Amino acid sequence: MFRIPTITKNLLIINAIAFLATLVLQMQGIDLAAIGGLHFFMADDFHFFQLVTYLFLHANFMHILSNMFGLWMFGCVIENVWGPKKFLFYYIVCGIGAGLCQELAQFGSFYLTIAEQAPGIGVGELITVGHQLGHQLNSWTTIGASGAVYAIILAFGMSFPNERLFIIPFPFPIKAKWFVLGYIAIELFSAIGTSADGVAHTAHLGGMLFGFLLIRYWNKHPESSFDRSRGQQFFDNLKRSFDQRQHTQNSQQRQQHYNPHMHAEQGGSKEADMDYNARKKANQEEIDAILDKIRKSGYDSLSKEEKQKLFDASKQ
Repeated sequence: MFRIPTITKNLLIINAIAFLATLVLQMQGIDLAAIGGLHFFMADDFHFFQLVTYLFLHANFMHILSNMFGLWMFGCVIENVWGPKKFLFYYIVCGIGAGLCQELAQFGSFYLTIAEQAPGIGVGELITVGHQLGHQLNSWTTIGASGAVYAIILAFGMSFPNERLFIIPFPFPIKAKWFVLGYIAIELFSAIGTSADGVAHTAHLGGMLFGFLLIRYWNKHPESSFDRSRGQQFFDNLKRSFDQRQHTQNSQQRQQHYNPHMHAEQGGSKEADMDYNARKKANQEEIDAILDKIRKSGYDSLSKEEKQKLFDASKQ
C-alpha cells in the first residue's frame, strides 16, 4: 500500500472511507447517495457540487471493488508516468465530464418520454414540465467512479498501446489498445441498447471521451501547464537511480580490485580493470540512450531487446 503513488493511494482511501460512511449512515436512516449522488439537473435535489461528490460514492461492495481495482491497476502506472498534479487533474475533469454526459443522456431520455405524450413539445415547455416533476426525478441518481476509472484505462491504452495484458477469462494476452477498444464497443452497445441494467454506460463513455480530448490536447500543446517534461519525472527518477547504483558498484569494484600488498603480483590487473570499466561505461551509455529514447518517443517505441536490457539493468 505504501508503494502506491500518492494521488492513487489517497483516492483509494477516500473512496473506502466514503463507502464505510455510507453503510454507517444508512443504519441511522441517512442516505448519503441521495445527498452526494449526481441527480438529474431538473430534479429538486440537484446541486452542482454533486458533479464531484458522486465520484466517491458506490452502491455496494462489488461496485467499489471493481472500480478501485481498475484505479489501482492502471492508476499507479499513469500517475508514475504523468506525475501527481496532472493525474489528479485528469481524474477529476474526466469524472466531471462523465457526469455531464450522463446528464445529457438523461435529458434525452426525459425528452423522449415526454414527447411520446406531448408530440412537438418545445424546450421551454419541457423544462417547465421537468420542474413540475422535480420530486419524481430525484430517483435519477448516478454514483460511482467508473467514468474517471474508464478514462484512466483509456490513458493506459493510449500511452502503452502494444503492452500485453492478461484478462480473465482469455487464456492469451491482449494488447492494451484492443482491450480499450473492446471496452468502448461493449459500453457503446450497452448504452444504445434498450435493457435498463442500472449502469451508467453513457458516463463511462463520457469519461473516456473527455480523457481522449485531454490527451490529444496535451500531445498537441506540450508547452501547456502539463507539458511533456512533467510526464517524464518517472523516467528521470529511474535514470538517477541507475546512475547512483552504477556509481556505488564502481566504487565497490575499485576497492575489490585494489590491494597494495598484491600490487606487484598482479601485473595484468590494471588491464583487467580497464576492460571492466570500459564495459561498464558502454553498458551505462546504452541504458542512457534507452532512457533518452523513452523521454522523446515513449516506452512503446523501444524494441523487445531494449525493453529486456532496461529490465535486466533494473535488477542489477
